[in-house]
Amino acid sequence: MHDEFLCHVTAYGVCGGRRIGVPLGTYRAPTLALALWWLRDRATWIAERLDPSPEAPHVPSRALVPVADTVPDVPALLRTWCADVGRQQLVADELAGGRLIRIAVSDDTTEYELLAESVDALRMQRTLPALVVPVG
Repeated sequence: MHDEFLCHVTAYGVCGGRRIGVPLGTYRAPTLALALWWLRDRATWIAERLDPSPEAPHVPSRALVPVADTVPDVPALLRTWCADVGRQQLVADELAGGRLIRIAVSDDTTEYELLAESVDALRMQRTLPALVVPVG
């Protein structure tokens, strides 16, 4: 029944004392497999932009500096989530069951959120609570 999925990626931060969301992408996936692939791809995309290789040709010399040990390592959390087969299966099962999934990670300034939901479930306007999947 749940054959199509709407996926979103958003970054949230504070500007002028207000929480502001910046859309980073939306995808209407025609299959569950493509929805999962897109979520992993976007998580990897965020991780690579937050934590690029110092040897990357587009990164100027001495442009990267380490962050404090007290700052959550969002890129590592996202990469770990992408590689965790068990969590991927949990997300797949929840989406296939028509439930909204939300994957969120935060550092000291920004929250990164990946959402996905069945288009059929959206149409049915069901009232089941969302699944929040911890990544850390």
